[in-house]
Amino acid sequence: MKRLALLLPLLLASVAAAQRAPAPVPPMSFEEYDPRSTLVVPENPRTRAKFPFIDIHNHQRRDMSAEAARKLVADMDRINMAVLVNLSGGTGEGLAQGLAALRSAGPGRFVAFANIDLRGIDQPGFGERAAQQLEVDVRNGAAGLKIYKNLGMTLTDASGKRVPTDDPRLDPIWRKAGELGIPVLIHTGEPAAFWDPVDKNNERWLELNQFPERQRTDPRFASFEQTMTEQHNLFRRHPRTKFVNAHLGWFGHDLARLGRLLDELPNVYTELGAVLYEMGRQPRAARAFMIRYQDRVLMGKDIWNPDEYAVYFRVLETEDEYFDYYRKRHAFWKLYGLGLPDEVLKKIYYKNALKLIPGIDASLFPR
Repeated sequence: MKRLALLLPLLLASVAAAQRAPAPVPPMSFEEYDPRSTLVVPENPRTRAKFPFIDIHNHQRRDMSAEAARKLVADMDRINMAVLVNLSGGTGEGLAQGLAALRSAGPGRFVAFANIDLRGIDQPGFGERAAQQLEVDVRNGAAGLKIYKNLGMTLTDASGKRVPTDDPRLDPIWRKAGELGIPVLIHTGEPAAFWDPVDKNNERWLELNQFPERQRTDPRFASFEQTMTEQHNLFRRHPRTKFVNAHLGWFGHDLARLGRLLDELPNVYTELGAVLYEMGRQPRAARAFMIRYQDRVLMGKDIWNPDEYAVYFRVLETEDEYFDYYRKRHAFWKLYGLGLPDEVLKKIYYKNALKLIPGIDASLFPR
């Protein structure tokens, strides 16, 4: 009994301590972790662009119904998008019909870029025939040419060899675009991190975990450097053709390198489609870049979702701090506003596109 009396206070103290101990933290995956910031700072969200803008990088169905087209125009009006460039214009009769359907829903509000099926590259005279078809497509209303990322990455010829972006068999196409005075918007490559090991050091780990097919470590892919070099060789070989290097040329993480490319090649422009997260995480460097290259950068988003444009407006127009991007797998970090001057905004939103893309109604925009 005496021994029990001595142990009882210890047991009671142990029980009390256990009651005071914090509950164990439940396990959580990185995908689930979504902390809410406690930072108290000025917030200036934007749901509508300060100036009318041209989205040079969008994709819409060519067989859109009249009702869907009217809904699209209403959504454009809501965010102050004056003109949408549909890069998935197709070719031939499909291009003409799709463009007519969109224009009937919103006269002057839509532009289409033509596309080329490059799988026939082995056929004799392919480049010349594709160039002739491009000329027909431009007569039928196409205002540019869009090249998809299969060129230089997954497209192979009859021998099974990867077709490089600067393959000379395609030179007639680029020459024709230059003669016609239309831009070529070209997507070459992917984020550099797609070529890196998918480990704890890869900042695109979440995306590569959700979409393993986006990994580029397989030997069938050229390296990131070779892929980029082939694209830049194409730009150099056709100085009379204007190219829009999509997605900041995948150099949004290295703006100094992108700047050197623009300095070297006056026929090259770039755009912001799906890479705004790169600019928003380096606001001082990005602001300086956008001001220096204000005549070479265009507005674009890529995937159509009218509500997501608000993040673009906030990054470009405000000086807000520490706010969310709209897609975690692209950016688990926070963004900061660049607070660009109005004249720079006007160039990015519409003035540069008006100079580059023929046929857009300039009366839709302020001077």
